Amino acid sequence: MSAANQIQNKKINGQYKRETFPVLEMSCAACAVSVESMLKSTVGVKDAGVNFANQTAWVEYDSKLAKPADLQNSVRSIGYDLVVDVEDPQAVQEEAQRKHYEAVKHRTIWSSILSMPVVIIGMFFMDMPYGSYISMVLTAPVVFYFGRNFFVNAWKQARHGKANMDTLVALSTGIAFVFSVFNTFFPDFWHSRGMHAHVYFEAAAVVIAFISLGKLLEEKAKSNTSSAMKKLMGLQPKTVRAIIDGTEHEIPIASVKVGYTIQVRPGEKIPVDGVVINGSSFVDESMISGEPVAVEKKNGEKVFAGTINQKGSFLFNAEKVGGDTILAQIIKMVQQAQGSKAPVQKLVDKIAGVFVPVVIVIAILTFITWMIVGGDNAFTYALLNSVTVLVIACPCALGLATPTAIMVGVGKGAENNILIKDAESLELAHKVNVVILDKTGTITEGKPVVTDLVWTNGEASVREKQILYTLESQSEHPLAEAVLNNLKSESISAIMLDSFESVTARGVKGTIDDKNYFVGNRKLIAENKVNISIEISTLTTKLQSEAKTVVYFSDNHSVLAVVAIADKIKATSKAAIESLHNKGIEVYMLTGDNEQTAKAVANEVGLKHFKAEVLPSDKAQFVKALQAEGKVVAMVGDGINDSHALAEADVSIAMGKGSDIAMDVAKMTLITSDLQSIPKALNLSTKTVIGIKQNLFWAFIYNVIGIPLAAGVLYPVNGFLLDPMIAGAAMALSSVSVVGNSLRLRAAKI
Repeated sequence: MSAANQIQNKKINGQYKRETFPVLEMSCAACAVSVESMLKSTVGVKDAGVNFANQTAWVEYDSKLAKPADLQNSVRSIGYDLVVDVEDPQAVQEEAQRKHYEAVKHRTIWSSILSMPVVIIGMFFMDMPYGSYISMVLTAPVVFYFGRNFFVNAWKQARHGKANMDTLVALSTGIAFVFSVFNTFFPDFWHSRGMHAHVYFEAAAVVIAFISLGKLLEEKAKSNTSSAMKKLMGLQPKTVRAIIDGTEHEIPIASVKVGYTIQVRPGEKIPVDGVVINGSSFVDESMISGEPVAVEKKNGEKVFAGTINQKGSFLFNAEKVGGDTILAQIIKMVQQAQGSKAPVQKLVDKIAGVFVPVVIVIAILTFITWMIVGGDNAFTYALLNSVTVLVIACPCALGLATPTAIMVGVGKGAENNILIKDAESLELAHKVNVVILDKTGTITEGKPVVTDLVWTNGEASVREKQILYTLESQSEHPLAEAVLNNLKSESISAIMLDSFESVTARGVKGTIDDKNYFVGNRKLIAENKVNISIEISTLTTKLQSEAKTVVYFSDNHSVLAVVAIADKIKATSKAAIESLHNKGIEVYMLTGDNEQTAKAVANEVGLKHFKAEVLPSDKAQFVKALQAEGKVVAMVGDGINDSHALAEADVSIAMGKGSDIAMDVAKMTLITSDLQSIPKALNLSTKTVIGIKQNLFWAFIYNVIGIPLAAGVLYPVNGFLLDPMIAGAAMALSSVSVVGNSLRLRAAKI
């Protein structure tokens, strides 16, 4: 896919255009909401949507009233940016994200280093000579240099009447710092009023350091969002060999036109969709069908871009090129599935949306109230109590509530061979009530193996095994590899043949000492008038009913052996499916394989629901249909053909031995490819979400109790006023409670 196609651009309803732009500088789901609202309010914009997961925005706008530059300026006004009018916007976005991650990492490291001595002085050596001055010098760069983005973003949000977590961080740290500076230089102001001149530099510094750490963890989790698209696009070769006017030319893939004759050699990727016109081969189409057995291609057979040719070579006529190929459609479907999901408002973002303005209003009301009723020391009480409200309401614990639980949950998952890329999926997995399993490579091993090798005379001679080995070693059929692997385990080696012939769509024939031997399907045996006994017929019928492929080995007169080949079911698949059923979860199997094979596998693992001969787009449609019924769907797959459905599902899980693309699109990966890890992942989600909710409780219980105390509600009753130092300690204690509660998950059983 060319760079020009990275930004989709098409006419809609006359002058309306719909374009997709990369977005820079978004760091939370609330950012996506802000960008979306600004785009929608821009003159000429009909509709817009922002996806935080893949950092893009689509905009439908009147091209006569708005230009991309107008959209960019609108987004820039609140501190974000759109990538417009560049050759390779994806590259620009990736470079910007890399620089942003490095900047956040730099800020986090240095703010942490400078905060440590400030905390030590503030907690243990508060009376040391010049301690306040040392703390002030160390805190100033943390707050106003390494934490400057909080102030800049808070100002930009305020200009548009908005407030977010940055607003509260900026207010609490800024006021705490200014208040502490005043107390450092003018302690007598408080001493003359019978009060101690407390400083809160450690509170300001630690808040910046902790919140920066949380943002660093978020950026790290998002760092690989575009790799799936890169790998899908990498399936297309850069150049192709086209036969033009009878001469072979190597041309760029972008120059291929419908009707061109293309040559494909052994081991090459097929560049575009078309029909074979000369030659034959076997083609690995697992990226489309998910099935491990390569498909034979001869004259008149269709071939598809991105699939891999095996040993033969052929010419084909290009029928679909560029964005019309099956591979291009898969890429487009994955992009649309990822981009169509509205940004999920995390629980903490929703709470923060109410919490921030409420705290600011309470602090202002506290100041006003004390100015009215404070008497002779009205200003002192007003300033002290309003600052105490902001200090105790500091969002440190709130900011840590989700990340710490997620961090421990992700670590716990890794210990149990579950790699979790996305916090959203970990939070959502406990709600899953439908699990969809791909067959090949998920329920089964994904590789054909010999399950039965029955010699008609009871035991074969070494020479017969050598003949079978030799014939299969020269065969181009993909199932021959399974037979070879089976015989290699017996240390069988090849011998010399007098002649060898590959019989198209039948098998192979070889001659030794004027005697013919055949390896192939029933048609090959029948055409050469080889006798098939009733016992052999009964055996093959039984094997085929078990969804196994049967290969015959014979001489001129009779069948010497029957070989059954199948994709073995994993040892743990049945138990895992039973475990999911016991949790009340519906389990479906989707496969591109035939009905007979699908039914045999479903029966063996105890599945009631399955669908056979399913295309990649059908899998995604099935996911959508279940979601339309209100189901929360988990999709488990291992191949490129599963990538669209994985992107569409609420929770996507890839098998660790599957394709890189499936693992990139999926939000969870099972390292061992053991399906028993799926129930574990769902249990882990449940425990993590409980931990997050408990953390939010601890983060807020101090505020629920502390903010009214800080505002002075008990003063009329018993004269009690909360000391800002106690408020700072309560804030720190809430953070310790959150971290400690998260660490309990390490010992939990899943």
